[in-house]
Amino acid sequence: FFPRADTGGCTKESVAFSALKDEFEAANCAVIGISKDTAAKQAKFRAKHGLTVELGADDESDICEQFGVWVEKSMYGKSYMGIQRATFLIGTDGKIAAVWPKVKVPGHAEEVLETLRGL
Repeated sequence: FFPRADTGGCTKESVAFSALKDEFEAANCAVIGISKDTAAKQAKFRAKHGLTVELGADDESDICEQFGVWVEKSMYGKSYMGIQRATFLIGTDGKIAAVWPKVKVPGHAEEVLETLRGL
């Protein structure tokens, strides 16, 4: 889950996962980035940066709420609702195998791939 398409951190994270797409696929893992952006905005973001990972638009559903990443945030003393950057590794059995709440982008895609290979 990522806060918003075409922002600095979200772009870096999406590019990092795209660069490792073949390795994730070799480990039988699909990568899907989800935000509250529309499908049109996701498509534009994907094309602009040559992203190869799938992007999901949660603008009309509650996937973010179901995963608990739609949270109250604060910036400059102002509160608002937004997505907490997080990663969930879901096994072939449909169970969550690992969770990274409050993700820091640098090195994250590599860490997820390493964890996946260790399962």
